[in-house]
Amino acid sequence: MSKLKTIAFFLLLVFLFSSTPPLWGKVNLKPGDSFPDIELKKPKGSEDKKYLGLKGWGGFTIGDIGAEVVIIELFSMYCSHCQNEAPLTRKLYEIIEADRRLKGRFKIIGIGINNSDFEVNFFKEKYKIPFPLVSDDENMVEKTVGKVLTPHYVVVRITGDGRTRVIFSEAGRLEDPKVFLDMIYKLEFSGGK
Repeated sequence: MSKLKTIAFFLLLVFLFSSTPPLWGKVNLKPGDSFPDIELKKPKGSEDKKYLGLKGWGGFTIGDIGAEVVIIELFSMYCSHCQNEAPLTRKLYEIIEADRRLKGRFKIIGIGINNSDFEVNFFKEKYKIPFPLVSDDENMVEKTVGKVLTPHYVVVRITGDGRTRVIFSEAGRLEDPKVFLDMIYKLEFSGGK
């Protein structure tokens, strides 16, 4: 009987640790929602600030970013999936910057969930992330939108007056950056076709 209990316990652990995201928590953002006005710390580097179109000092919100569409990667330095995802997010950035219809209109930013500036900078340097990463050491994202499973991608449309509208929100791996960008572009600029 003891052997049967051990096997059952092991199977339960396998199920729990391989379960889908809804078992653990869910970000309360769906297409059509506004992205919350969470004040984020500006990136330290002047190139990152320039890329995002940010001016002045102090914090910023996603709606302050100088773009039509912002792809937000919610990540954690300690997330092995996020570490494995780094080459794909680099490729995502490279595709955006090389595509005339996307460059300047689409921007990408990473928010380190419950990560300090040190942790975010370590992640950026170690995994050679070319786009801005900012820390959320006060965990404001999770306090506002719910438990975040990392990596989680949120795509936001920004209107001329700085208002935001979520067009995509999903936890999990970015399988193919090109397919992902084509899907977002079609959803937002081709009437979903």
